[in-house]
Amino acid sequence: MRIETYGQQMEVTPALREYVETKLGRLGKHFEQPLEVRTQLGIRKPDHVAEATLSVSGATLHADASAQTMYAAIDILADKLDRLLMKHKRKKLDQARSGKVEILG
Repeated sequence: MRIETYGQQMEVTPALREYVETKLGRLGKHFEQPLEVRTQLGIRKPDHVAEATLSVSGATLHADASAQTMYAAIDILADKLDRLLMKHKRKKLDQARSGKVEILG
């Protein structure tokens, strides 16, 4: 799993980068194929904003979250991406069961 983290008009500290990698690292348990995540952190006063684009075979998923602290925004973002990824996986499995697509993993 590859996670890229960028800051929009802010510096991404090593602590923030590690927190993002820890939180989004759990997404890798859903698929055996490699995932690619591009995360952008920024500030839109008064909130902190975290956005991510997740590339998985057959789809590109996007989510964003805002909160009073950057860590809270990252937590919300990780939960949203987890739900999106599970929905995508269910959709692929349903298609596979109906005989339209191979099972992903």
